[in-house]
Amino acid sequence: MALLDIKDLSINFGGLRAVSDFNLSMEVGELVGIIGPNGAGKTTVFNMLTGVYRPTKGQIFLRHGDGFVNLVGKKPYTITQMGVARTFQNIRLFKELSVLQNVKIAHHFSAKYGVGGAVLRTPAYYREEQRIHDEALKLLRIFGLENRKDEISKNLPYGEQRRLELARALATSPRLLLLDEPAAGMNPQEIKDLMEMIRWIRKEFQLTILLIEHHMEVVMGVCERILVLDYGLTIAEGRPEDIKKNPKVIEAYLGEVVEDA
Repeated sequence: MALLDIKDLSINFGGLRAVSDFNLSMEVGELVGIIGPNGAGKTTVFNMLTGVYRPTKGQIFLRHGDGFVNLVGKKPYTITQMGVARTFQNIRLFKELSVLQNVKIAHHFSAKYGVGGAVLRTPAYYREEQRIHDEALKLLRIFGLENRKDEISKNLPYGEQRRLELARALATSPRLLLLDEPAAGMNPQEIKDLMEMIRWIRKEFQLTILLIEHHMEVVMGVCERILVLDYGLTIAEGRPEDIKKNPKVIEAYLGEVVEDA
């Protein structure tokens, strides 16, 4: 059953077409990767999916109930409420807030009290705040951050900041998770741990995952299907073993093959 269906997605910045006729259909539970050189348009695709950019043309359909909703034109917070969450290439935590506060803020998307309940501090407000607190601690426990809950997030080591950003994304209860270069800046052991974590959270949280990554070890190791972008165009799509041997992909990354003299 399809969860996401992207049709002919394109965007222009002035006279530059950054992404051209991008198409992608994802089944529920799939783990798909997008790769390509710097400037290929990968993060631009994520920005259109999450409402940061409005496409020049094309449609983005997300399954909602028994049908599909077009995400084009919707605000980022609305798209988040519909079940799409993301992480960023450059970590974007609330750096002056504690680890626990970072996750609790994300949980407030699902808060079951209104402004009146918050102002009057009704019993329902306190029950809901306790639920959010407990759920946030549960996520921190999963990601090995419970003992860091009171620390200011900017003081965490880099790898733990990455885990916190992932925990915060999951706090919004997504169905579709967008990971933008989650292995950036990680050492080899952290990358191995990340791969295991991606596999685990997909199963544990029943997620569909779309991944941008430059580390081929990660892409080839966790993705079931890969799309390759170059100058905004999709130049290849297929299974990891096929993408590795694709001449267009090799040329885009490594330059043209030179014949033996």
